[in-house]
Amino acid sequence: MIRLTNLKLPLDHTDDELKQAILKKLAINSKQLIDFTVFKRGYDARQKNNIYLIYTLDVNTTDDQALLSKFAKEQHIKPSPDTQYQFVTQAPKNITQRPVVIGMGPCGLFTGLILAQMGFKPIILERGKEVRERTKDTFGFWRKKILNTESNVQFGEGGAGTFSDGKLYSQVKDPKHYGRKVLTEFVSAGAPEEIMYVSKPHIGTFKLVTMVEKMRQTITELGGEIRFEQRVDDIKINDGKVQGVTLATGEFIETNHVALAIGHSARDTFKMLYDNGVYIKAKPFSVGFRIEHEQAVIDEARFGKNAGHPILGAADYKLVHHCKNGRSVYSFCMCPGGTVVAAASEEGRLVTNGMSQYSRHERNANSAIVVGISPEDFPLISGKENVLAGIELQRQLEENAFKLGGSSYDAPVQLVGDFLAKRPSGEHGEVIPSYKPGVTYCDLSESLPQYAIDAIREAIPAFDRKIKGFAKADATLTAVETRTSSPIQITRDKESLQSINTQGLYPAGEGAGYAGGILSAGIDGIKVAEAMAKSIVDNS
Repeated sequence: MIRLTNLKLPLDHTDDELKQAILKKLAINSKQLIDFTVFKRGYDARQKNNIYLIYTLDVNTTDDQALLSKFAKEQHIKPSPDTQYQFVTQAPKNITQRPVVIGMGPCGLFTGLILAQMGFKPIILERGKEVRERTKDTFGFWRKKILNTESNVQFGEGGAGTFSDGKLYSQVKDPKHYGRKVLTEFVSAGAPEEIMYVSKPHIGTFKLVTMVEKMRQTITELGGEIRFEQRVDDIKINDGKVQGVTLATGEFIETNHVALAIGHSARDTFKMLYDNGVYIKAKPFSVGFRIEHEQAVIDEARFGKNAGHPILGAADYKLVHHCKNGRSVYSFCMCPGGTVVAAASEEGRLVTNGMSQYSRHERNANSAIVVGISPEDFPLISGKENVLAGIELQRQLEENAFKLGGSSYDAPVQLVGDFLAKRPSGEHGEVIPSYKPGVTYCDLSESLPQYAIDAIREAIPAFDRKIKGFAKADATLTAVETRTSSPIQITRDKESLQSINTQGLYPAGEGAGYAGGILSAGIDGIKVAEAMAKSIVDNS
C-alpha cells in the first residue's frame, strides 16, 4: 500500500472531494484506486477562520509499485509501514515461575496483557479496588469528603488515567508502532474506532471504566491472575537479585521477574524501594494550579467562526512561557469541557487533577498551569539532601492547600484578576468552580513558593496574548497541582530495562519516570513485558 501524508482539505469537504484529492495527488483515475483508509486526521487552526484538515492515508491501487517508483522523490508519498504488532516470543511449556506485575494502571495493564497474550500467565497485584468499586469510593469522596487512602483517583484498577481526560496521544518516539497496539486493544475493549485516526484521541472516564473491565477479562481468560486490595509492602532482594514480594497480608510470592508499574503517587512504595537499596534518583517535576475558563471563551479564541464545529469539538490549547526569573510555566493536562477533581490519596493533604467525559460537554475548560522545579529546589531532610525530598515538597504543598481550603478537602480558590492584583477573593464571577466537594475563596500566594507565584503571575498575561480571555478577571485558579509527574526515577538499564542495580526488577511507566500519560504508559508497559518475556525464556 501507499502512504500519503500532508493531504490538506477544507474543514467541510465531502467524501468525494477527499477521493478526488487522492486521485489528483497520485495522478490516477478512479478505476486505478481500489480503496483507501484514514490513518490519521488532524487540523491546522493557526488561522482560526480558515481551518483545514490534514490527512495521512493508506491507499491501495492497481499498481502500487509503479506509483512508488514514479514518486520516489516525493516526501509525502511513501510505502505504508507495517504497523501490525508482532510478539517477540512465547512462554515455554516448562516455565516454573510466573512474572509479577505491581500496579494496574495503563502501564501495568499492558504489561500484564502482553505477558498473558504470550502465554506467561502473570500475577497482577493492585493495592486498590476493581474499577467500579473504586469509582464508588472516588465519587463518594467528592460528595461526602470521606477519603479511602487505598481506593481513590490515584490508586485502583485503571490508575490515575481513569479519572482524567482520557487523552491517547503522546510525543514519545515510537518506531515499532507500540502505540498502535495500545489503540487497537482499546478499540477491541470498546473504545470508539475514531481513536485510531483522529490526531488527538481521547476517551473519558466512563468509557475507560468499561474498557478496563473488558481488558481485565481478557487477561484472566488467558490464564493471568489479577488480585485487588493487595498492597506490596516489601520486595525480597538477595545479592542484587529479586527473589519475590511480600504483601501487606504477610503472604510471600516467589518470583524473579517483577514489573514495577506503581504510578507517581505510591510514596510508601518509593520509600520501601529506597530502604531496600534499589537505585533511585530525584528528578524534576512541576507544581501549580488548575485554571478554569468558560469553554466558549477557549473555543472562540482557538476556532473563531468555526467554534462548535462537530469535527473540531471542544477546543484545547498548549502554552508555555519562559519567565524573567528563569522558570518555565506551561499548561499541562488540558481538559476541554471538563471538571477539576479532588485527587488526594493521603489524609490531610489536598491535590487537584482534571477530568473530562468523552462528550466534553461541561461548561468549563480547565488545565494545570504549572512551574518547572528541579531537585535543587527540594527541601533538605534532617539537614541533608535526599532523593525522596521531592515527595516531601509535594506533601508540604498539599498540606498547605488542605489548610487554606479549611482543612476539610474543600479546595482553596482565587479569581485570576485578584491573583494578578495580589488581593484575596471572596466569591466567584461568571466562571463557577467545578471542583467537588467544594471551594474556599482566599489568597493563593501562600500556597506555593514565591518563585512559582511570581512565575505564574508573569505567565498568565503572556498566555492572554496567545488566547484572548485567558487572563479574564473571573477565570478561576484552584490549588494545588503537584502530581504532574513522578518526583523520582527508578533508573533502569537501557537494554534489559531492569533496575541498574537490582536484577529482575523492571521499573515501568510514570511512577518510575518513564512515561507521562495513558498512551506513553501503555507503550512502556509493552516494552517491559517484552523485556521480561525474553529474560524468562533465556533463563528457562
